[in-house]
Amino acid sequence: MSKVSSKIEAKDYSIADVLSNKKYTIDYFQREYKWQQRHIEQLIADLETSFFINYDDKHERIEVANYNSYYLGPIVLSNKDGKNSIIDGQQRLTSLTILLIYLNNLQKDLPQKVNLDSLIYSDAYGEKSFNLDVPERKHCLDAFYMNGEYVVKDTDDETVKNIAERYNDIAELFPDELKGKPLLYFIDWLIRNVVLVVITAYSDDNAYTIFETMNDRGLNLTPSEMLKGYLLSKVRTQTQRDDINAIWKKQIKDLHELWEEADISFFQAWLRAKYAVTIRPGKIGAANEDFEKIGTRFHTWVKDNTDKIKLTSANDFNDFVTNHMVFYMKVFTKIYEARKVFKKSLEHLFYTQQWGFGYSLADSLLLAPIRLEDNEEIIERKLNLVARYIETFAVYRGVNYRNFSQNSIRYTMYNLVLELRDKPVDELGKLLAKKLNDSKENLEGILRLGMHGQNKHFIKFLLSRITAHIEQESGKSTSFETYFFNPGGKPFEIEHIWADKIDYHSDEYKQLHEFNEMRNRLGDLILLPRGTNQSFGASKYEDKLPHYIKENLLAQSLHETCYSKNPNFLNYIQQANLPFKHHNNYKTKDLNERQELYKMISEKIWNTDDFLN
Repeated sequence: MSKVSSKIEAKDYSIADVLSNKKYTIDYFQREYKWQQRHIEQLIADLETSFFINYDDKHERIEVANYNSYYLGPIVLSNKDGKNSIIDGQQRLTSLTILLIYLNNLQKDLPQKVNLDSLIYSDAYGEKSFNLDVPERKHCLDAFYMNGEYVVKDTDDETVKNIAERYNDIAELFPDELKGKPLLYFIDWLIRNVVLVVITAYSDDNAYTIFETMNDRGLNLTPSEMLKGYLLSKVRTQTQRDDINAIWKKQIKDLHELWEEADISFFQAWLRAKYAVTIRPGKIGAANEDFEKIGTRFHTWVKDNTDKIKLTSANDFNDFVTNHMVFYMKVFTKIYEARKVFKKSLEHLFYTQQWGFGYSLADSLLLAPIRLEDNEEIIERKLNLVARYIETFAVYRGVNYRNFSQNSIRYTMYNLVLELRDKPVDELGKLLAKKLNDSKENLEGILRLGMHGQNKHFIKFLLSRITAHIEQESGKSTSFETYFFNPGGKPFEIEHIWADKIDYHSDEYKQLHEFNEMRNRLGDLILLPRGTNQSFGASKYEDKLPHYIKENLLAQSLHETCYSKNPNFLNYIQQANLPFKHHNNYKTKDLNERQELYKMISEKIWNTDDFLN
């Protein structure tokens, strides 16, 4: 091996240094982008917290240069013939690229901007190529860069689908508090004060050796392992240490079957749910407290807060692991299993998996009221009540165009954790109902709700819940899964009742933007199987109407035949006092009536009285 090929360099660089006018390739076998919502959520939360420690609205932008740096982690490159191939770190760099594209779109209409173009793409001979140069992703990134949205196609691979989902996650989770005056300050800080350690090898062999060494779990202590080491050091006998170690290894192994870092998420959720007391105030520059410290270094927090956990004797440390930790790990596992597979007694956990705020908030809320002495029935009732609250809270915000950024709800939810802690089940339901009834948001927002590029997932969730609800109440066997996923069948898609033809509505609309705004209202939307909506989507309403009678009840209810052949449906709408009616024509008046109907159905689904039953 030559001197050059054996050389290894390591240096810290800002994001601007790493990405500006640089080009990176990714080997075929490493091209999959796998980050999930929880990774994006944690990244945004960490960046937000670190930025606001220093930010002061009295600062000039030049002061950002003096803000603290934030270490994002290492990346490993193989440099051959002057070209950089990413060996480790493409998940992080892909996520940063998506975030930069989002920030670039966010600042487009501002009089002043931070130039991010060179961090996203480079231009040579009139051809634009992204700095992460992966051809399969180009069409998706192009769409986000140019228009801020991308419609996933059947032919897209999992990486493109993940990129699209994570961009939408960023749009949903990005804090409102960063969108005003702090935005340019935040972008300056992100690209210049957030650093990566770039390790560059000049041969693939060396690069992969570095990668394998860094990822050898035997050589890298995770926060969970450091917590275990501390707890074992406090146990009196070697026998107890051996027993605890065996229990610990089994429990962590079981958690890793959920996903690789589930143990980290568990300890953060459990310690916040049962032991955290203090919260960082919302004011600028405030120091982190219990809830924030557990999110970053929970192993250190436990060591520094044995009084809050009531760890005084060796027996306390033993009991902390063998009883408390094991018990709450089982509950945590139950939560995640119910999110993946529908179970009637935990149905709202399944729904919140599809639409709700971030795991780092939800998990702590769910665990907070659970007590060691609760039996299985009580545990499930408590979990379902809290999950019902999370779902309803999320729907209230969603229909009012409010997002779920950590900063916008963090303080409220952390305080709610303290209120829910160890609550008996009857008190829990009353408390959660009161919280919702006192909320500034409610279902009135449905009357103004429309679909746009960033809320299609939420709109499909709403339509799936509404459609499944009226069908189940009418005695049909379909479910939310049928319409949201339809496993084993054609997926359902959102159908506009009005075709995209303003000429069909020239008697009511002259301006295209007014027509489009009304066409995207919730009252103009139903769900139809993929292909069905495409086959007659451009037809007039009167031509589509006969086809609707063959579809789900929500679509059928537009046709008069639905009201003569469905006794169960008629009984249901009479008992529920819902103003269903057929529509031979579908004008603006009809659409508004339909939107009001959707609101009334939603009030049946997300009824706070159900918390008291």
